[in-house]
Amino acid sequence: MKKWIIIPLLFIVFCSFDLQHGMVKVYHKDSRYSSDQICNLRDGKVYKKSSSYSSDIVCRIEGNKIYKNNSTYSTDIIYTIKENKIYRGNSTYSSDQVYTIKDGKVYKGNSTYSSDLLYTIKDNKVYKGNSTYSSDLYFSYDNYVTIEEFVAILHVVRYTF
Repeated sequence: MKKWIIIPLLFIVFCSFDLQHGMVKVYHKDSRYSSDQICNLRDGKVYKKSSSYSSDIVCRIEGNKIYKNNSTYSTDIIYTIKENKIYRGNSTYSSDQVYTIKDGKVYKGNSTYSSDLLYTIKDNKVYKGNSTYSSDLYFSYDNYVTIEEFVAILHVVRYTF
């Protein structure tokens, strides 16, 4: 009899884990309130707030490219990531470089000068400039992300909301 109770219970536990595995929630500052959720990342797609509807996909990640909405058309590429350098569209020309990510810092364009530092990343938190003060906290996320996922999240935070 116990066997019939334990097996369905284990199935529910594993299914619940699978639903949460790989999901990243992004919040305004250090909040964890659902009303402060900016977006969520699931299966290579960034959705508005806590949505999981395909109509609420803001961008999708495929390989080293970030696409607009749920598109896979080359004309809808927002960013291309190559060797910690982020380029506009489908380009890898230095003139199209938007960001450089190095040592937990996001710089403007091809620069790594402190005067071009835009954000500091530390412990799943993103701060404005060279700060790690709570007053300079821009947004936070609740799970580890790849560089491609980070760029997609940053795009949504900066340009969509």
